Amino acid sequence: MEKNYRLSIAYDGTRYYGWEHQPNTDMTIQGKLENVFERMVGEPVKIICAGRTDAGVHAKAMIANVVLNTELSEKEILDYLNNYLPEDICVNEVKIASDRFHARYNATGKTYCYTCYIGPTKPVFDRKYVYTLNAVPDIELMKKASEYLMGEHDFAAFCSNPRMKKSTVRLVDKILIERKGDYLTFTYHGTGFLQHMVRILTGTLLEVGLKKRSPENMLTLLENKDRKAAGETAPACGLSLVCVDYS
Repeated sequence: MEKNYRLSIAYDGTRYYGWEHQPNTDMTIQGKLENVFERMVGEPVKIICAGRTDAGVHAKAMIANVVLNTELSEKEILDYLNNYLPEDICVNEVKIASDRFHARYNATGKTYCYTCYIGPTKPVFDRKYVYTLNAVPDIELMKKASEYLMGEHDFAAFCSNPRMKKSTVRLVDKILIERKGDYLTFTYHGTGFLQHMVRILTGTLLEVGLKKRSPENMLTLLENKDRKAAGETAPACGLSLVCVDYS
């Protein structure tokens, strides 16, 4: 009998071309998971995630759902997956969900964290998970700039897809910027994010912190909706999906 399963998945995205299937490569998170599922149940399956992460981006708790025809228990499925998945992908939880549960359509919010390293030496053991800066940005200036970005806005200037046909209006209700020793973190929460949006927001805020643009420039960017006027896209390595909200 087919059942719908909800999964919580952690992965190090360093060597993968993102979540979604890509032509001419099997190095995607989705591909690795579906290959193991097919081996387990003996037929092709399709796994649906809460939001597709880009190449090099990590996740601590990606939520996904998959319909399986299996007599295995939730624990047996969990153990099977983790036995055959590569060591940089881990399924932390498998639970039977309602037939109507959809990891993407039912999501009500997401939290992302972007981490920068601002220490005096090389972050040898964290180098795959941080963006190493050559200068320490002004945190108070970045906090001031972030206040203009919070709320419901058209974030077209912070979207890397120039052919975006759907609405670019999003609600971002939290941007928390903190320094913890040699690490600088940007935590974002919102109802949803556009392609590369978190990385472009981070790159733009860093330019404010480095005094390359003013905090008030955020208002101009939101109004003009011009991607070319916003900051650089921060490297993928510093970004992690932290959690997904469901009502």
